[in-house]
Amino acid sequence: MLKHATNHTQNRCTQAEKHHVNLETAKYIIDYFPNLMTEKERIALRHLNSEFKADGNLKMEKMYRKRGWLTDDQEALNLIKNGSESFRLNVADRIIKERSSDLYLNKCPNCEKLTRTPQSRQCRFCGHNWHNIKVADFKLNSSFQLTGRHFFILGEITNGNVEIGNYIDLTMVGLNCKPKIESIEYALKKVNGKAVEDIALGTNELTENQKEKLKRIGSFGTPFDIIKEK
Repeated sequence: MLKHATNHTQNRCTQAEKHHVNLETAKYIIDYFPNLMTEKERIALRHLNSEFKADGNLKMEKMYRKRGWLTDDQEALNLIKNGSESFRLNVADRIIKERSSDLYLNKCPNCEKLTRTPQSRQCRFCGHNWHNIKVADFKLNSSFQLTGRHFFILGEITNGNVEIGNYIDLTMVGLNCKPKIESIEYALKKVNGKAVEDIALGTNELTENQKEKLKRIGSFGTPFDIIKEK
């Protein structure tokens, strides 16, 4: 059951890298968006990392092979036949071409260089920071579509204040979008027999695929940002 909140609640992938990305960008993509890799790419990456750690130690190699971290999968091995750098560049290039809508390259609004992480709010190159755009932390508990109305993202505000017109930064959960909050309501649920109230943030700016992904995620332990500008 939803009821309207009358008061403030409490406390992209860019097109620049069209082809042949650099190693820094490739590392960022593989580190923060491993879910966009194919199964064979993940096998190949695990093999590369295990080879690096073993560093010729036969005992470690035997253990890694027994655990499946070193592979005999020829299709995966073919991906790394030209070395680690070539593999990472090829993977990143493929992801940008095929999955750009799921990828978020967080760039400094001042110098447009890639930040250290998708959640960074300070540039390691020019020193510019944009922490002031964050207004709250939101912990996701669930989400659903209300027929004829908004798609609602339910959870709790762990810090700060939220207003209609703010944006939900969903890059933390692997979605390249920051939908506008068009409604703030309450949702009642029962936990251990007791009525508990979740904050429900309503938006109409998500695609059907993005909605389905959020519903599949369910709850998410790490709070993500509510921001006042994109």
